Amino acid sequence: MRIAVAGSIATDHLFTFEGRFADSLLAEQLSNVSLSFLASDLKVRRGGTGANIAFGMGVLGHSPLLVGAVGKDSAEYLTWLQEHGVDTTHVRVSDTLASARFTCTTDQDHAQIATFFPGAMVEAAEIDIAGVGEVDLVVVAPDDPGAMLRHSASCRERGVPFAADPSQQLAFMDGDAIRGLVEGATYLFTNDYEAKLVHEKTGWSADDVLDVVGTRITTHGADGISIFQKGQPVIEVAPAPAREVVEPTGVGDAFRAGFLCAIGWGLSLERSAQVGALVATHVVETIGTQEYTFTADGFLDRFAEVYGEDARAELAPHLTL
Repeated sequence: MRIAVAGSIATDHLFTFEGRFADSLLAEQLSNVSLSFLASDLKVRRGGTGANIAFGMGVLGHSPLLVGAVGKDSAEYLTWLQEHGVDTTHVRVSDTLASARFTCTTDQDHAQIATFFPGAMVEAAEIDIAGVGEVDLVVVAPDDPGAMLRHSASCRERGVPFAADPSQQLAFMDGDAIRGLVEGATYLFTNDYEAKLVHEKTGWSADDVLDVVGTRITTHGADGISIFQKGQPVIEVAPAPAREVVEPTGVGDAFRAGFLCAIGWGLSLERSAQVGALVATHVVETIGTQEYTFTADGFLDRFAEVYGEDARAELAPHLTL
């Protein structure tokens, strides 16, 4: 199954400030604020939802086609993705703009001050998803909103199955844009909060959503995953317990990677969600969205511990790392 993942490709610069922002912010002077915070730590991480999903699929042995826009400063990052099984042939490299960058400073209260520079990501709207050739599924992950809408529309027009993954972009989209992104999707991915935003902004009920999408997958963090299809019983999937919770960023992207790979292998919705849950757990146990590793035997052993030997037997023929 050939899967194209269209989404953002970015770098995260994460600073740590040992003090408290609140001690330096004066309510009566906010209109004149001019502050500098001395960071004690800096972590530079590879990120972007499209890249994170594609990386996870590559680690699982799939060869996803990544579609997005980056700057000329992205050569090292693209090489990293290629080394992990990602086809970057259709990544657009901007002639003038730098790659997207997220800069965030976190204080000791876990308050954050952040800036996101979209950079070359704005050129993603110029990409014609039809130009990547024949694919079995397109994942429309968070990216430039114009690009997301263009990709969804192109898939509908050509009858290509697609997965809508609006994620954090829901906060910036109005009801019409969300409807344009979601309608006709084979799969709709959201978490609890995002599911509520879809309802609130579109005016759609839960039944209305199932009238316009094939399968709705809603993640509930530590409470697992729910899968909805019109006229079918809800499928509930338990999470895979973490051995140590280190950092949760990128968990949703990893879940999607595991789920989509398993769908590509022909596994059931339940089994696919279980695979996604265990990949997500590996992200929770590491710092960084693309720093986790595992072997086939190690993954299968943990899979059996959580979901049973029958689950392992179904997955084993496909996990050939």
